[in-house]
Amino acid sequence: MRALALLPLLALAACVEPVPPPGAAPLPDADLCKASGFQGLVGQPQSVLRTMMLPAGSRVIGPGDAVTADFRPDRLNIETGTDGRIAKVGCY
Repeated sequence: MRALALLPLLALAACVEPVPPPGAAPLPDADLCKASGFQGLVGQPQSVLRTMMLPAGSRVIGPGDAVTADFRPDRLNIETGTDGRIAKVGCY
């Protein structure tokens, strides 16, 4: 009988959003490298990049290019496809 009385309390406890511990780092900004401002490049020919001033540390990645696997959310990455067009813009 006592277990049935606790059941509603357990159900309510599952609805509470957990509070991060004090001193925990906030979640990083998903668009730290400002990739959203470059999304209009997707589908454009890669030749448009020659006339652009990209942020320092940006990299243009061609098909089959070797790149480091380190994750840097502040680094702008522009990937080009085999068709010579910009395929993806992101922070990684």
